Amino acid sequence: MIKGPCQIWFFVSFNALFATGSLIFLLSAMAFGYMYMFPTYSPVINSFGISESNVSIDVSNGTCNVFNGSWIHDESYPLYDASRCPFAERGFNCLANGRKDGRYAEWRWKPNNCDIPRFNAQAILEKLRGKRVVFVGDSLSRTQWESLICMLMTGVEDKRSVYEVNGHKITKQIRFLGVRFSSFNFSIDFYRSVFLVQPGPVPRRAPKRVKTVLRLDKMDSISKEWIDSDVLIFNSGHWWTRTKLFEMGCYFQVGNSLKLGMPLTTAFGKALDTWASWVETMVNSNRTSVFIRTFESSHWSGKNRNSCKVTQQPSSRTRGRDRSPISDSIIKVVKKMTVPVTLLHVTPMGAFRSDAHVGTWNDNPSVPDCSHWCLPGVPDTWNEILLSFLLSKNGVLLQ
Repeated sequence: MIKGPCQIWFFVSFNALFATGSLIFLLSAMAFGYMYMFPTYSPVINSFGISESNVSIDVSNGTCNVFNGSWIHDESYPLYDASRCPFAERGFNCLANGRKDGRYAEWRWKPNNCDIPRFNAQAILEKLRGKRVVFVGDSLSRTQWESLICMLMTGVEDKRSVYEVNGHKITKQIRFLGVRFSSFNFSIDFYRSVFLVQPGPVPRRAPKRVKTVLRLDKMDSISKEWIDSDVLIFNSGHWWTRTKLFEMGCYFQVGNSLKLGMPLTTAFGKALDTWASWVETMVNSNRTSVFIRTFESSHWSGKNRNSCKVTQQPSSRTRGRDRSPISDSIIKVVKKMTVPVTLLHVTPMGAFRSDAHVGTWNDNPSVPDCSHWCLPGVPDTWNEILLSFLLSKNGVLLQ
């Protein structure tokens, strides 16, 4: 059979096209295989986040709401090993308590329009020389306190130079815990004050169901110990529930008046007003940088919200956990304050982290926990954001 010029050209062109297509297919397959085997080098990684919020925060490079963003998988995390930190409670060290997957600790918060500075322990230690940092609140505040200590200890050569000032072990019930970084002459203290206001005795002629009261118009009696500080971080909210108040016989009092029918949200708002007035009158805003953290999202489920199912990766939806009446009350009060107070609005970012709670990997596995967080984990991000404010050019403390 005789082949003309067109037939020969077609045959050669077809072979070339076939060879080129095969090469492209082969390269694509290799690239896909590489991305599958080594996902951290992919330019776009799984992310779970939020796009907008009504709380605007000013940070170092112009106006950027650091609380609008996404969780990005990053294998350079976690920032420390909790088993090597003597100030991390065993109950929060999920890996030491048997959790097999460590991916929950490998997520970094990335704001939409800026970056949180990469944590540098040595630089922060130097900036904190001669300072006093105080955390006040409930067990979620203690978790953040433990997190910050563990983060900073990664930059300390002599670990023995970091110690609890009274020789106490880290436990749930001690009202004061103070850790001294002696080589850098600063301390990080924690005060347990779950309501911020003062518990009090039962008034005379109160109904029998009243076992104790919260004095909504009086700050906690230990509040005088918080004043002498350079950084002061508050939280409250997890104890403002029917089960921890009314069912335990605890009711509210304002002045000499017992408020038996006062709703929880109203009482919490009055307690926050008392806190705000105390900050405005007692704290030297020229010295002390004041922060308050909003409600930390929990992931209880079920009809009675008593089921705790920890997932293997962050949730793709918030399922309403990005909002909280507690957070709304805090935001409302802070907006009215006459002195600078920085709001750490962590509620929305935590709403995605159904993977990061201690669950049954705690010091009492028979009681699952979808309120507290594993360490390392989400509280480290709170501290990265806290430090970004302190290191910003507008920061009062660490200029």
